[in-house]
Amino acid sequence: MNSTLSPNTQAILLLVAPLIARGRETSAELLSLGEYNRLARILRDNQRQPADLLGPYSRELVKMCRAVVAGPRLEALLRRGFLLSQVVEQWGARAIWVVSRADSGYPRRLKTRLKEDAPPIIYGCGESEVLDSGGLAIVGSRHTDEVLIQYTEQVGRLAAQTRCTVVSGGARGIDQAGMRGALEADGKAVGVLADSLERAALSRDHREALMDGRLVLISPYDPAAGFNVGHAMQRNKLIYALADAALVVSSDFQNGGTWAGAVEQLEKFRFVPVYVRSAGESGKGLEGLVRLGAERWPEPDAPEAFGQAVSAEGHGRVARTVPEQERFSFSASEGAHIADEADVDKAIASDASAAESAAVAPAEELFTKVKELLERMDQARTDAEVAKSLAITRTQAKSWLERLVKEGVLQKLSKPIRYRSVKTANAERL
Repeated sequence: MNSTLSPNTQAILLLVAPLIARGRETSAELLSLGEYNRLARILRDNQRQPADLLGPYSRELVKMCRAVVAGPRLEALLRRGFLLSQVVEQWGARAIWVVSRADSGYPRRLKTRLKEDAPPIIYGCGESEVLDSGGLAIVGSRHTDEVLIQYTEQVGRLAAQTRCTVVSGGARGIDQAGMRGALEADGKAVGVLADSLERAALSRDHREALMDGRLVLISPYDPAAGFNVGHAMQRNKLIYALADAALVVSSDFQNGGTWAGAVEQLEKFRFVPVYVRSAGESGKGLEGLVRLGAERWPEPDAPEAFGQAVSAEGHGRVARTVPEQERFSFSASEGAHIADEADVDKAIASDASAAESAAVAPAEELFTKVKELLERMDQARTDAEVAKSLAITRTQAKSWLERLVKEGVLQKLSKPIRYRSVKTANAERL
């Protein structure tokens, strides 16, 4: 991630971020998420960007936005340039990057799923590309016994063997156990922190995994911010939004952040299927989540079964749509687009009768259709882009892509690793 702040991100930081320098918080009255969204709409409707608030038209724009934010308050926020320069230097010394919703590098899953609920600013440390790799969210209580810690570490290790990223909240107890299991098995993990990103980024426990690109820590809150119950509750939706499925290992009943986050996912957002641990004693909290619609975790004991449980093939209740700008065309003449599971199912159904007569296994039938689609890719794509467009896990996409490379259907490019259709490439040379 580029450490240089874009002009838009600088302006957004001045509007919404506390800019905690040397432990001192700002006295300015920051914009709430709702206020920032309304101000952003005014700017957009007038074909302006946040960065324009710092340019030659700033006075005119401040007047234009006074229906949302009083002029003196907005001007006071925008005058914090020196304080911003101080904290930017502080973040840079700790390898902390910053990205705003106005940047192309902002995690697509957060923007797509949360829309205006997505935090205006994300602070992070580590390889940001991991944030859009999907994976399994593992959540649970801070206070738990050693049996559940060992259980959760094993789930994390199995995720690593499946090349499935573990997404969690980074809190002690279940969160850290899942991440630790994945990292110790050379897997990848994402920690969505509610506080103290600055301290976590400097921790010796995280240093090697951060440098290796296997761990990324993010937070929607200032890197120097301390613990806040409200922040811990609010960040839960980010954990689910970054994942393909979620596993609740333990939870109190109708109490605590784990319960609140799972219920919010089941009843409001519905981004991913929510599983609850089925091994051992479940307890009142997990049983309560089952009554609200959570599914029982199948307790896979091998990578293939684990991958199926996390992937789109392993569940059917939650449809994940991909926005138009993230879709890609397989054939310009046909105008074919594959965007979600419904489109894939429709494409496969057209060959159903032929598959039956030939007695082809369902997995091979699916692979044959995917092969036809990928053979028509109009440009080179990464495994993450293919996974998003087909609404499958990145692990499944990698497996299919590597198989098609061996069969000579696709060509694998490096720096960065991408895949392109051999047929399309040859046609372009003619």
